Amino acid sequence: MISNIFDTHAHYADRAFDSDRGQILAELPKNGVKYVMLASSSLEDTADNSVLAENYGYIYAAAGVHPENADSNPADYLEKVRQTALNCPKIRAIGEIGLDYHYEGYDREKQIVLFEEQLELAKQLELPVIIHSRDACEDTLNILKKHRPKGILHCFSGSAETAREIVKLGMYVGFTGVLTFKNAKKALKALAEVPMDRLLLETDCPYMAPVPFRGKRCDSSMIAYTAEKAAEVKGMSVQELIDITCENGKRIYSIEG
Repeated sequence: MISNIFDTHAHYADRAFDSDRGQILAELPKNGVKYVMLASSSLEDTADNSVLAENYGYIYAAAGVHPENADSNPADYLEKVRQTALNCPKIRAIGEIGLDYHYEGYDREKQIVLFEEQLELAKQLELPVIIHSRDACEDTLNILKKHRPKGILHCFSGSAETAREIVKLGMYVGFTGVLTFKNAKKALKALAEVPMDRLLLETDCPYMAPVPFRGKRCDSSMIAYTAEKAAEVKGMSVQELIDITCENGKRIYSIEG
């Protein structure tokens, strides 16, 4: 059985896990999962993830507000994110933050302000950032080049050229079960460009389940299928790739053990 899995981006506070969250989280370590990083999308999500991280030794969390919530934050949202990050020792990142231009109706200017405010907070707190970027590659890259944060571009779906730009910035690149999809040529080309010391694996669960579970609820144990595809591209064993990506995750999130 594969062991030493680090799922560097998950959402176990999501409603999809309401019926059996405790059971799933109790079973994951038995299925080879060593660490999980919970990404947050709102203040409520940040609070829920902080509790989960405190209750499970192998779980860590990020604090932050997703761009989709740029229109619904209280005026003191940044201070609340700051206080959560300062008061919960299991908080190891700010995120997920970034830009999402996929849907009409999202205010891009508000998203940019939200993104940059949280990048500045991460710099002040000396924490890495977890970046969400959807249909917003140019603006995301420009802002990252301006702020030069340490962190991860998660759920990478861009080009090989963009992957190279992210790596040049000293950042990590996270890949999901998309690598196993039939239409994954672009993602696989990007993966080939990412050096092993900048590669991370993630689920984005409950979303993005890999083949053969596509369309079903995802969990961290399914990373084994993503790792199998990634190992094929990188020319190494699955366990070797998982061991390297686990060490990468521990390094960027300052986790010992």
